[in-house]
Amino acid sequence: MKVAYQGVPGAFSQMALREYFADQAVEEVPYREFVDMLKDLAEGKIDAGLFPVENTTTGLIARTYDYFADYPVWAIGEISIPIRENLIVVPGVKPEEIKEVYSHPEALSQCQKIFLKHPTWNPVVYDDTALSVRYIKECNDRSKAALASALAAQLYGMEILEKNVQDNQVNTTRFLVLSSQKIEVPNADKVSIMMTLKHEPGALYHALGLFAMKNINVLKLESRPIIGKMFEYNFYLDFNGNLNDPDVAETLRRLRYDALDLKIFGNYKAYESGR
Repeated sequence: MKVAYQGVPGAFSQMALREYFADQAVEEVPYREFVDMLKDLAEGKIDAGLFPVENTTTGLIARTYDYFADYPVWAIGEISIPIRENLIVVPGVKPEEIKEVYSHPEALSQCQKIFLKHPTWNPVVYDDTALSVRYIKECNDRSKAALASALAAQLYGMEILEKNVQDNQVNTTRFLVLSSQKIEVPNADKVSIMMTLKHEPGALYHALGLFAMKNINVLKLESRPIIGKMFEYNFYLDFNGNLNDPDVAETLRRLRYDALDLKIFGNYKAYESGR
């Protein structure tokens, strides 16, 4: 089974993959871009892919969600992993030698306190957390550091100068596991959808009322701009339920009738820590 993740070895996505598929033999396939993962997933070149969708510190990871509507993919599971950012350097480097700290923009935004503590350090945006570690290893420049996982430091033979430098000590990222097949997951209890509503007063209120009438718990609601339209939005929803449940089916039927567009991203088992 070929399972994809975005980034290079040592990425947090790879850690999520290994935890989710811990009991299965899989071939790990790294990708540079999310869109390439989705294309290959839709074409059946890979069997599954892990996509980060939200973080407890920075919220919705819009760059992944915005792609889902354009590809025939289906969420079959989810997993949440703690994001422990570490300050990683060339072995032997001291804090006073550091001038630049490289990482993905999400990681930099999650570690603002360390830059307040060290105002002379310059944060530098890089494509990927683990890739930033590989970069400073290749540079062998004692003035450069990176923010990334402990796994990345281990894989590239670098030193962790300071552990767990993220602002939020319960910093966690949620990943969806996507397939190109509409696999029916046993005991699925969570649904993810996208809806486009009429641009008129009460449209969102009415849509959410459909869930309330059937006592369906909406877990998350996010809006994203519709490309090409002025201040109009799509809405992403997660809610408790199973697509085979009559109340869920009826709610989605009525919602599809009222909405301009509705896409179901998947029905899967909600992640439970420690299961």
